Amino acid sequence: MHKIETVWIIGASEGIGAALATEYADRGARLILSARSEDKLIELADSLGANHEVVPVDVSDRASVDAAADEVSALGPVDRVVHLAAIYDPGKIADLDSDMAAKIVTVNLTGSFHIAQVAPPLLKAGGQLAICGSVAGYFGLPQGQIYSSTKAGVINLVESLRSELAGQVDVRLISPGFVDTRLTQQNDFDMPAVISTEAAAKAIADGLQSGGFEVHFPRRLTLAMKFLRLLPYWASLRLAGRLTK
Repeated sequence: MHKIETVWIIGASEGIGAALATEYADRGARLILSARSEDKLIELADSLGANHEVVPVDVSDRASVDAAADEVSALGPVDRVVHLAAIYDPGKIADLDSDMAAKIVTVNLTGSFHIAQVAPPLLKAGGQLAICGSVAGYFGLPQGQIYSSTKAGVINLVESLRSELAGQVDVRLISPGFVDTRLTQQNDFDMPAVISTEAAAKAIADGLQSGGFEVHFPRRLTLAMKFLRLLPYWASLRLAGRLTK
């Protein structure tokens, strides 16, 4: 008999999260959908069929996260938790609003920390916790601004979790490149190797089903960025500097 997985997707109201919800629903999973926008979540859940749950959460608010975790716990053990919630505000460091910068840190980095704390007790034995970093966190590129810094922190957090929870939780890192969403449409530059949310969702679902720590895509971009990170600074900083010229 085919086992029905329960997957908690955080950041499911739009973009990659909504596409991933559709992908997992098509694969027969039971979904718990979370984000701040309850109306969007309800609309999405209704479109995916019966047996899916909506649990609103603001990952920047610890009380909200704890309340959501209690609701999820009452629904029974979860097979996978996939945390995708993040915000983005492009621009050079000198031009960023300091309040917005602080909000990005709170949602992207502190929010990931909150989920990293509450998720493990909700998982079945050997269950999976996947947290979304970004190729933007691989290396400090020009105009990477505060978003890239938070994603570098998320990568570090997930790496440490992998060691801390070894043998208890299957910790995974998701590192997307450019995906065509409402957030990336704010960019005023050409995005190399940009892909659709549907392609990103399939890459995530397939990657989390297979072995390995990191799910990164598209490879033509991520492998180039990984190579840049491996170079000595005298070479990598020179290459990165050319991107502003």
